[in-house]
Amino acid sequence: MQQRKRANPVTMGAGPARIDRPIFIVCPPRSGSSLLFETLGRSPDVFTIASENHGLVEGVQSLSPAAHGWESNRLGVDDATDGAVAFLRDGFVQQLRDRDGNRPTGGPTRMLEKTPKNALRVPFLAKAFPDARFVYLYRDPRETISSMLDAWRSARFVTYPDLDGWAGPPWSLLLVPGWRELDGRALAEIVARQWATTVEILLSDLAELDSERWCVASYDQLVAEPDEEMRRLCSFVDLPWDIAIEAPLPHSRHAVDSPHPEKWHRNTDDVLGQATVFASAAQRALDVFASAPRVDPIQTATPASTVSQTTRSEAGGAANASTAIDSGAFAARNSPGMHQLLESLGATLAITTYQAGKLLLIRSEVDGLNSHYRNLQVPMGIAFNGRDLAVGLRSEIVVFQNQPSVGQRLDPPGRHDGCFIARRRHCTGDIRVHDLAWGDDGLWMVNTRFSCLATLDEDHSFVPRWRPGFISRLVAEDRCHLNGLAMVDGRPRFVTVLGMTDEPNGWREHKADGGAILDVPSGAPVSTGLAMPHSPRWHDGRLWVLESGIGALVIVDPDTGRREEIARVPGFARGLAFAGKYAFIGLSKVREHVFDGLPLTRDGREELQCGVRVIDTSTGENVAHLTFEGAVQEIFDVALLPGLRFPELIEPGAPLADSAFFLPSEALVPPLE
Repeated sequence: MQQRKRANPVTMGAGPARIDRPIFIVCPPRSGSSLLFETLGRSPDVFTIASENHGLVEGVQSLSPAAHGWESNRLGVDDATDGAVAFLRDGFVQQLRDRDGNRPTGGPTRMLEKTPKNALRVPFLAKAFPDARFVYLYRDPRETISSMLDAWRSARFVTYPDLDGWAGPPWSLLLVPGWRELDGRALAEIVARQWATTVEILLSDLAELDSERWCVASYDQLVAEPDEEMRRLCSFVDLPWDIAIEAPLPHSRHAVDSPHPEKWHRNTDDVLGQATVFASAAQRALDVFASAPRVDPIQTATPASTVSQTTRSEAGGAANASTAIDSGAFAARNSPGMHQLLESLGATLAITTYQAGKLLLIRSEVDGLNSHYRNLQVPMGIAFNGRDLAVGLRSEIVVFQNQPSVGQRLDPPGRHDGCFIARRRHCTGDIRVHDLAWGDDGLWMVNTRFSCLATLDEDHSFVPRWRPGFISRLVAEDRCHLNGLAMVDGRPRFVTVLGMTDEPNGWREHKADGGAILDVPSGAPVSTGLAMPHSPRWHDGRLWVLESGIGALVIVDPDTGRREEIARVPGFARGLAFAGKYAFIGLSKVREHVFDGLPLTRDGREELQCGVRVIDTSTGENVAHLTFEGAVQEIFDVALLPGLRFPELIEPGAPLADSAFFLPSEALVPPLE
């Protein structure tokens, strides 16, 4: 390859244009970078080359794969020679245009770039552009790998059609180290290793950068709340944003076909069949997503894993408090009744949101509610037994034990009346754990992926204890979406399923009316024809359930199956806790293309909300509410912590957790002489 002729820099009255604090979107291919690029490129101060830089970078002889023995697209610090960098900078400047098609007028010029191969070039780019900022775009690995498979099969993304030593299909997307070892492997394995290799390299490279040089963006958040996500990212990269995005974002021009969050299921067998190949990288990516810097560090001095904010009531005259958190800004506001109710109950409200990766503690203070959160990996079901708080995470169950004596030592003195510290962690694997419940014989869990109820022991990932009679075998295929569990007298009594099916994901075809409540001892249906039932609870001698697809709290007669609607709520109802006559109900926003066909999305009711509604079950009236905006879009579970007004929860690995020790009482008594 010949080195291209050096271009003359653009000069238009204000001196030559120079690239200032360029922004590089880095991620594996098919992660949604084109959508982010096209959206962020609408900022008035951004210039782009309107395409990917494959030819521009690889047109510099020393930066081409050929110059590196066709090992990969990887570029390192040593590749950032003065000559190569000068050629590259000039090439970018010549092609830069703003959103209106105008060239730079000279002086500092903000450039945005998104070539997927940059995921293998972070050290090179960081050296070539010392003031560069990097945005790591995180997307569910299963969705990304499935989309990469589609890209290979479409033949639209071939990058090296005549790769010497490669006998497989024409090489598509980026060239990763170790590609020669993949010759002859199944396409699904090739793609899985391509993704995993890219992620491992990218995350290692980002970890070497100063934290103020990079942030994490969420593909799901970009799709769900594009305006919020763009304002957050523009704040980090110091760009103005003058567009209010009210409609869903248009499809990227690089989309293989119409996007859909469940589209990856058409490649389920191929993707999950390679789980052992990409599991480690996927876990690492999720860890980074949960804890990496994602906001402008100038805006908050609070540690990334913890934020507390006091949220005053809407009617109280004070502005609603909000704060920037590490997955994007979220605001919480509440009615006066919520503060008064928690204060009178002397309780804390615990909330999990797997979408935002947080466990929230809503605590009562003199002047309002305090919203306190901890980052956890995909928190879902929660259960409290008076001392132990169990939380189901992506691949483990963590049991936090309340140690009031530790809380008493926290600052400020006298404020905390409890402190939950992780005492037990049990690795289950990704079983899609849903409801948790304490019984007479310990902790029970809903194992959704294996369609069973399970407990834990020291020797196994989980111990299957019960499954519906129509489930023919124990297999990780989510055949009926078993999700909810109600305990009666310390034993499992009722469960909810989204479909009485025995096929992989078979319940999805009948979301609007295929749900059922089952009696555990007999296995018989109690009530059928429900729209996505969740969160069954036995309270005050009656069976309660949330019919999520219509946003309703209902009572079910276990003998006849008759349902009585008590109240409707403005959201996808999931997560239910009781305090006397008050029902605390979790609400989630839903996207119509995910839950199309449900009464909740087709009835034209009020705008759906995310938060918690409190219903007086004696009247069906809403007596209090807490509403989230911004990063928190979905609630998975809610639980009341009675007797605890202001507890703390310490994440595993936090300094306080590492220095807190609990011993048997007798061990602390000096032996008798």
